[in-house]
Amino acid sequence: MYILGISAYFHDSAACLVKDGVIIAAAQEERYTRKKHDPSFPQNAVRYCLKQGGIAPAQINHVVFYDKPFLKFERILETYIQYAPKGLKSFSLSMPMWVKEKLLISSVIEKELNKLFDLKKKEKIGWSEKFLYTEHHQSHAASAFFPSPFEKAAVLTIDGVGEWATTSAGIGIDNKLDLLYEIRFPHSLGLLYSAFTYYTGFKVNSGEYKVMGLAPYGQPKYVDLIYKHLIDVKEDGSFTLNMEYFDYCVGLRMTNSKFDEIFGSPPRKPESRLTQREMDMARSVQDVTEAVVLRMVKFLKKESGLDNLCLAGGVALNCVANGKILREGIFKNIWIQPAAGDAGGALGAAMAAWYQYLGNKRIVNKDDSMNGSYLGPEFTNTEIEQYLVKNSIPYKKLDDDVLFETLADVLGQEKVVGWFNGRMEFGPRSLGARSIIGDPRSPKMQSTMNLKIKYRESFRPFAPSVLREKVSEYFELDCDSPYMLLVAPVQKSRRLESTNKNLFGIDLLNVPRSDIPAITHIDYSARVQTVHIETNPRYYQLIKKFEEKTGCAVLVNTSFNVRGEPIVCTPADAYKCFMRTKMDYLCLQNFLIDKTQQLPLTKDTDWRSEFELD
Repeated sequence: MYILGISAYFHDSAACLVKDGVIIAAAQEERYTRKKHDPSFPQNAVRYCLKQGGIAPAQINHVVFYDKPFLKFERILETYIQYAPKGLKSFSLSMPMWVKEKLLISSVIEKELNKLFDLKKKEKIGWSEKFLYTEHHQSHAASAFFPSPFEKAAVLTIDGVGEWATTSAGIGIDNKLDLLYEIRFPHSLGLLYSAFTYYTGFKVNSGEYKVMGLAPYGQPKYVDLIYKHLIDVKEDGSFTLNMEYFDYCVGLRMTNSKFDEIFGSPPRKPESRLTQREMDMARSVQDVTEAVVLRMVKFLKKESGLDNLCLAGGVALNCVANGKILREGIFKNIWIQPAAGDAGGALGAAMAAWYQYLGNKRIVNKDDSMNGSYLGPEFTNTEIEQYLVKNSIPYKKLDDDVLFETLADVLGQEKVVGWFNGRMEFGPRSLGARSIIGDPRSPKMQSTMNLKIKYRESFRPFAPSVLREKVSEYFELDCDSPYMLLVAPVQKSRRLESTNKNLFGIDLLNVPRSDIPAITHIDYSARVQTVHIETNPRYYQLIKKFEEKTGCAVLVNTSFNVRGEPIVCTPADAYKCFMRTKMDYLCLQNFLIDKTQQLPLTKDTDWRSEFELD
């Protein structure tokens, strides 16, 4: 039986195909359209999923949408009525779209699928008989529990808002998943974090990870103000927000003038200079978020009595908070859905239908069922070579042994490599399939990658990819972290003490802090990816060869894109990104491309005019 899960029309649309409970394929629409967080119907992702599954549209048994639009519409309508006449402008902008598309989602999806597969009237499939709907947080919870390696687990989902729920907690046992309690809109930990994202001058729904990265440069100066004016937190982690300070219920902004008053100024203008104040704001909201999440987790442990915890929802991408949960030892084991945001709702919706609606027996994979999150498209050497030849791109074709030897040498010379390998990742992290890699021992690698390749803010940290069996030699961590969703301290034996104790804030950026400085954040932490030979053998072998040559079992790993652009999907995307940046080499499977041998791109525009910077 084939089940197609879809998330669309709100944020970061995606599609996922599940066959008899096995995840066959999943992809985000943004990777195809090159529009970051593209919310439109995921026609390209759907087409890919069916191609990967080798099936025709008529073979799909169920189409599952990750949301219940009528419930969401009810929440929006009730909120506007509650605050009327405030919010009239926002209401008038959003209602036409709701009435035309979002509310009548079944007819819209049916139309889109028929158009996608060019189905004539007599060939049209009775899609309406196949449609199912899950609630938003049910989708998140299903994406967290059902692919996890646990037979039973507590489940916690935290995000901005679904239909009404902003936080939900429950218990999963075998093929059952029961949500026990929830926190409802407008009280939202995700929206509190987004409010500070907006206030510090970053883009909501994409800049939250910048706030997390900025936080270690600051001091928690505003924590008391946040607790005094904005949020009332109970011992069990439940909370309410003081809505006098927020504008997101009815306005086009996250915060209002009262918020400005307690923090002393209006929001920072995007792209303007970052000051110590923004760093302190980021640190403060990060500390509050961690404290609230830890209370929730402790209460859930007490209520469930279980040893395992599964996490999903956008707040589950806060890997600093995740690392705190792990180090507190509240649960013995933690598993986090790698596509924890809205895109993962497509996967969760399909899994919920298979287990909860259809009641099928669950078979637990001890390593998890996500296949390393390598669920996207891949390209053969034949397809890649055809592209290179057609476009007269100079290259060398090397077998794996020679390729890894060559790459280990150039990486050791502080060269930066675009690494394109196997199936594309599903979720927001590059995990060694579409990655830019470098030498973590280089003191200048972080600034080189940020300013010359990623064209992004200099404070942004990079993540390490480390051989799984060597992780505890480098980090205070001894468990799997394949999805780069846990932050851990660098081992004390590797740290370097700063000789200048008078520096603070952004001045700390270029101070080496360990013998792997390119991936060591200013608080001696790192967002760790453990690399496993079973799920990504070629990336594992490359790091192994680098270790043989340098004694270092770690590489810098950042996403293969430039600022404002989605992660690359195709060889053409990768080559264009490579040529627009100061990367030194591009590796497309077994093809090595040297920047010094390339001609400039013709008829290319400034990439920054193509993508919306955030």
